[in-house]
Amino acid sequence: MEFFSALQISSVETFLKLLIAAALSLVIGLERELKRKPVGLKTSVVISTFSCLLTIISIESAYIAQGSSYENVNITMDPLRLAAQIVSGIGFLGAGVILKRGNDSISGLTTAAMIWGAGGIGIAVAAGFYLEAALAVLIVLLSIELLPPLMTKIGPSRLRQDEADLKIYIIDRESIKPVMLELKKTGFTVENLSITHPKSESSDQDVYHELDIKVSYLQEKDILDLYQEIYSIKNVEQVDINITN
Repeated sequence: MEFFSALQISSVETFLKLLIAAALSLVIGLERELKRKPVGLKTSVVISTFSCLLTIISIESAYIAQGSSYENVNITMDPLRLAAQIVSGIGFLGAGVILKRGNDSISGLTTAAMIWGAGGIGIAVAAGFYLEAALAVLIVLLSIELLPPLMTKIGPSRLRQDEADLKIYIIDRESIKPVMLELKKTGFTVENLSITHPKSESSDQDVYHELDIKVSYLQEKDILDLYQEIYSIKNVEQVDINITN
């Protein structure tokens, strides 16, 4: 009778742990979902809940093994041995959301860290660190939501700039330097530049020069302002803009 009573208490505790892990991961998933990131509500809940479950299994298995009825057998097990493998496994999921864009721009690092954090929440809750897990979620959200706008106001001017990838098409080779100078005068900081010189498919004559440029600019400019400013530069035939932030 005592066994069934203890089993019932253990089941309720396990159920509560899974609920707490899912609830805390919902906060992280909602933040990513609102920003239209690859990892949203469903992914965060799945990672955190199953991390919690596997950690519970790891801990309970160690206690069951150590309580074995076999005499003269000393079984020593690390109760969190499976949790270590969870962290390694989540690394593969995190790597899948990190993307390398043009001009050496990398995105998805924060989302990858959030995946890793969702697993950490599940492990912490399963190990009984409820307050610590909730506090960690609160600190992360405050850091993501409040620190960036705060640093743009009191931090270096570089933090008040966004980045964009530009493709500027110019026909005349001699116009490349004047266009670059005019671009800098307009207020853009050129971070990276590459120039390609494709050939026409129908003939051997050159058709245009393609400038792939990574620039920084003040955050108060929107994409329409960028397009108008760049397209108004003399000798610019075509402009493609990709906002990387």
